[in-house]
Amino acid sequence: MRSLLVRLRDDIRRFWKWCCSFAKTDWELEDYPISIKRQEVDLNLPARFTQHPCWARVLGWHIDAGGASKAEAMNALREQFAKRKTDWLKTGKPLPRPGVRVPIEFASQERLSAHAELAEDFIHRILGLESAWISDESSLSNFHFEETNGELVAKIREVYGVDVSDIESGKLWEIFDRIEQAKPGDWS
Repeated sequence: MRSLLVRLRDDIRRFWKWCCSFAKTDWELEDYPISIKRQEVDLNLPARFTQHPCWARVLGWHIDAGGASKAEAMNALREQFAKRKTDWLKTGKPLPRPGVRVPIEFASQERLSAHAELAEDFIHRILGLESAWISDESSLSNFHFEETNGELVAKIREVYGVDVSDIESGKLWEIFDRIEQAKPGDWS
């Protein structure tokens, strides 16, 4: 029952901000419906996962940020919003109207598409997964909970005979480029 009431409250906020958005055309964070909530911190998660007791988000648009207090969460959300607004305007896209649902945009797979067979082999042999959706933004750190990529880097060296320890980003497409350069089409 509580989740139904929370959804109803959020929908009302979104509708109200949508109605108000017709009064102006240059929207700022305050023009968007925002939800701030307290959450439990899981002490069992590794330290690399920064956890915040307060979380703020723009309803309907996938922008969120955390902080030690509601004020910190709002300040972090303000930074995230400013970055996202700048990114949208740079690409020539109009800023989404407050209150609307903004669909999730998946990152490009353009760079990875050049390595389709290697990607499938890598997912099985290195990541130990049946399948995985990966994009040009995917990195090794998306697939483990350790402090560093060291274990996977060692496994890549063992399986493919290629050292990728200097690829700081851990981006999979960069790793695939390196493997292909060293052993084009020969990964078995």
